[in-house]
Amino acid sequence: MDKAELQKLQEFLRKALGNQGIKVTPGKRNSDDADVHLGERQIGAITVDDEDGDRSFAFEMKIPVERPVLQEYLRRLFETDKLTIVPRGKKNDSVELNNGDDFLGVISADDPKGKSFTLQMAILDFDLEEF
Repeated sequence: MDKAELQKLQEFLRKALGNQGIKVTPGKRNSDDADVHLGERQIGAITVDDEDGDRSFAFEMKIPVERPVLQEYLRRLFETDKLTIVPRGKKNDSVELNNGDDFLGVISADDPKGKSFTLQMAILDFDLEEF
């Protein structure tokens, strides 16, 4: 990822998650990864997917809380009340994360007891065009 992509991803995540404190930096593992920070804390990672000639990105963040407090945890973390957790129909192992009416990604349980979760957001190249 080049500097321009990192900046666009940072602006996209700031807008999507409602927090201007999000920083996207070059990944420590390889040049096609990025680390996502909130303040001094690393909260997730972004990987690149160049399959089929289309460039897209995958943001992944571990969430160390149980289902009953998931929404409140994310709202406190990102300092916004606009984030909401929405059920996914018949699926019990995952929920959707929205910012208002905008779908952001899927939060899946890491274990059958729902003691921790992972947020996965797909970011397509055209999602970054406005930045």
